[in-house]
Amino acid sequence: MSGPRHADRPSHTEGSPLDPDMLEVAPGTLHETVQGWVPQLATEEELRIALEKAFDYRGDVTLTLKDNSKIEGYIFDRVTGSSLSTSFVRLIPKDTNEKRKISYANIAAVVFTGRDTAAGKSWEAWVRKYWEKKSSGGGVLSLEPESLE
Repeated sequence: MSGPRHADRPSHTEGSPLDPDMLEVAPGTLHETVQGWVPQLATEEELRIALEKAFDYRGDVTLTLKDNSKIEGYIFDRVTGSSLSTSFVRLIPKDTNEKRKISYANIAAVVFTGRDTAAGKSWEAWVRKYWEKKSSGGGVLSLEPESLE
C-alpha cells in the first residue's frame, strides 16, 4: 500500500488557499517620467525629494545655484546629512569629466533637462525585439548593451 499521491494533497485541489493563480498579487513597478520636470522647491523636503529623483534619473539635470550660476550634468552620487549644508550631490558637468561637489544649501532650482537614456527600454521590449529578429531568420541578439545614441 502506498501513501497519498502528491496531486491528492489539499494544496493541489481547486479553490485551495495555495492556488497559484490566487497568489499572483505582487504589484508591478511604476516608472515615473520626470524628463522635463521643473519641481517647485519651496521647502527643504521638496528639495530633498527632487534631488533624490535627480540621483535616480538617467539623464542630465540643470542645477541653478543661489548665485544664479547654472550647471548641467549627470548626478552620480549624493550624501544626505541632517541639514542642507551637510548634504550634497556629486555631478559630472555635461562638457567635461571634472567632478563637482555641490551642497544642497547652494541649490536654488533643479530642472530635468537631459533625455532619460533608459526611457522606454524594458525587459519586455528586449524580449520582443529578440523574438522578432529570431523569427525573421536573423541571428540572436547580442547580450552587449546598445549604444545610447
